[in-house]
Amino acid sequence: QVQLVESGGGTVQAGGSLRLSCQASGYDSSIEWMAWFRQAPGNWREGVATISTRDDSTIYADSVTGRFSISRDKAKNLVFLQMNNLGPEDAAIYYCAARMSRLGTLSSVGYTTWGQGTQVTVSS
Repeated sequence: QVQLVESGGGTVQAGGSLRLSCQASGYDSSIEWMAWFRQAPGNWREGVATISTRDDSTIYADSVTGRFSISRDKAKNLVFLQMNNLGPEDAAIYYCAARMSRLGTLSSVGYTTWGQGTQVTVSS
């Protein structure tokens, strides 16, 4: 069974950048999409970006389009989230997730495997 481990979180000043990594172990070839979600205190879990394992097509939330970029290293089973121009609204725990369905979505429904999360804090 695949396991996901996030890293790269931390504290950054507003306007700064961070790159998150998600290492997948026990990789399952039936995974169709790998995604990043985030959850701030008192908020619902929000889909940020997702990438297809078939053709690297991507979907982004409107709130991060133009600032965040999702990518992957297929050979190393890694998924990245490059985050630029971070603001206080981006502060959250960021989770990596895997989905078996071929339909790409930023809804958390259908993502069956989740990592433990990595904290991102943005200071003003």
